[in-house]
Amino acid sequence: MRYFIRAVKYFIYFTLLFIVIMAILVLTGAAEGDISTMFKGGYSALWKIALIFAVISAIYPSVGFIRKEAMIPGSWEEDKDAIKAFMAGRGYTLESEDTGTMSFRKKGTGRFTRMYEDRIVFTAKIGGVELEGMRKDVIRLAMGLESRFRREE
Repeated sequence: MRYFIRAVKYFIYFTLLFIVIMAILVLTGAAEGDISTMFKGGYSALWKIALIFAVISAIYPSVGFIRKEAMIPGSWEEDKDAIKAFMAGRGYTLESEDTGTMSFRKKGTGRFTRMYEDRIVFTAKIGGVELEGMRKDVIRLAMGLESRFRREE
């Protein structure tokens, strides 16, 4: 269900971005305000554009979100506080904590640009933790965690 919701969010995001770009082009005079002259094929082109957005939106969540393990020494109970401090230093706040899991959200206005898909979930694993969230954030945070725990040793 989460995958479907993400796909719908991205479809809406791409559509709104397209509308804003087209409005700017019309307002600056770079394009005419009539859709039938704006696109080859007129209004039928809008369905083709929407179909392209739907395909990209359906694929992107599988590419944009991952799970990655970070190898850190110690047990979950020993590392929890260090993980919280690390995430606070990166601009994340603790959203929820349960047995073997912690969930963090990004602070600030950057959440809107990410369509509120800024959650990073830590799950305890043998030999480390598993991070789940947006690809670029998860990779950056996993590498930072491994580096920090390597320096502490």
